[in-house]
Amino acid sequence: MSQCHIQSSHCGGFSHALCLSAFSVNGLHNRPKVIILSMFPLTEENKHVAQLLFNTGTCPRCIFRFCGVDFHTPYRLPYKVCQKVETSGFEFTNLVFSVSFPPQISVREHAAWLLVKQEMGKQSLLLGRNDVVQLKEAYKWITHPLFSEELGVPIDGKSLFEVSVVFAHPETVEDCHFLGTVCPDCFKPAKNKQSVFTRMAVMKALNKIKEEDFCKQFPCPPNSPKAVCTVLEIECAHGAVFVAGRYNKYSRNLPQTPWIIDGERKMESSVEELISDHLLTVFKAESFNFSSSGREDVDVRTLGNGRPFAVELVNPHRIHFTSQEIKELQQKINKSSDKIQVRDLQLVTREAIGHMKEGEEEKTKTYSALIWTNKAIQKEDITFLNDLKDLKIDQKTPLRVLHRRPLAVRTRVIHSMDAHYVDEHHFRLYLKTQAGTYIKEFVHGDFGRTSPNIGSLMNMTADILELDVESVDVDWPPALDD
Repeated sequence: MSQCHIQSSHCGGFSHALCLSAFSVNGLHNRPKVIILSMFPLTEENKHVAQLLFNTGTCPRCIFRFCGVDFHTPYRLPYKVCQKVETSGFEFTNLVFSVSFPPQISVREHAAWLLVKQEMGKQSLLLGRNDVVQLKEAYKWITHPLFSEELGVPIDGKSLFEVSVVFAHPETVEDCHFLGTVCPDCFKPAKNKQSVFTRMAVMKALNKIKEEDFCKQFPCPPNSPKAVCTVLEIECAHGAVFVAGRYNKYSRNLPQTPWIIDGERKMESSVEELISDHLLTVFKAESFNFSSSGREDVDVRTLGNGRPFAVELVNPHRIHFTSQEIKELQQKINKSSDKIQVRDLQLVTREAIGHMKEGEEEKTKTYSALIWTNKAIQKEDITFLNDLKDLKIDQKTPLRVLHRRPLAVRTRVIHSMDAHYVDEHHFRLYLKTQAGTYIKEFVHGDFGRTSPNIGSLMNMTADILELDVESVDVDWPPALDD
């Protein structure tokens, strides 16, 4: 128990800066004190403390908090603050609520706690800091039932739709500043922070400062401010939703993602944009992130059952779609371009995307390559390739991707090959390989950086003219009936 002297004179409504009285208490302060106190769900031991707090201008809700009233009903008083949510344009079936109070509230609350602690000490009672109901908890007890009733949805801590309220109180902003002198180590400049007096820094200092030193620097109870807390901002945001599918790419002049070099765009579109732009519009999202199970070069087609992809839609305003609406969205994407086609379009969870990424290195892929040779060949010159099984090759990072990939030697496996003669300088090679194999380099050798390669195996110069991805053997997302 601190021996410092705590002011007991009437200081006015310090609870205004504790924020809860920023909301109307519907004239409770105008009622006789005896009636007010009789309304409080208090023990006999707490009634004297409640009277003291009431005399200093504390609002009823904060009296409940400092007296440890931890059931919700007494806190709930009528208050509407749903207009922002109702006009936000978001679809939601539940919500999670978050609130941010100005850091100086922690200082004023600390002062009030010391006052109550000393008063209870006179009755040989202890009041720990954790015995006081947290301000955020009390505030949520007030607002949660009001939100639920007004908006017609439940409050759910796991909801993807978040309503956040930020409060400010400019009048008392300097209440924290003395802590910077007493506990300078607690306040360090941080990126994206306008002030060093963040809530976490203030709480760290309050835990460090001695009660005697605090009382010398700050009045207990705090002086009554002239204005209540104001709402600085109300923001609504929805967690990302994810759409997955498989795409086919039929163009040899289309990159998977926007192709921009030195700030200059090289191609007018991309697989990513042809798919995601439609999703962005329909889901009314702010932005998107596109990912896929591997990628193909700009001049490579993706055939067969397509390549798995997923699109993260950031802060979507629309989230509810029937299976028929998703099917119609898929048809719209497919009609918009002859360069790509999408199948198995569906909503998925964030966790499910892990199945797609797992397959990038662990699964197999099948390719079809049209190969040219500098020497004339006969059918019997290529049949030996069909007999090679699980051929291990070493691939140094290709020159063409060295600007974006670290230099390394990777061992990959060519599981099987099937060569089809075309003419004396051309043959088509079907390959089943380990995911992550650089097929072009396996054909031409990349100046010896891939070994062995088709050229070295055939003892001649070989190059690749066309390459198609025939299948990506990742069993995700689940196939849907067309």
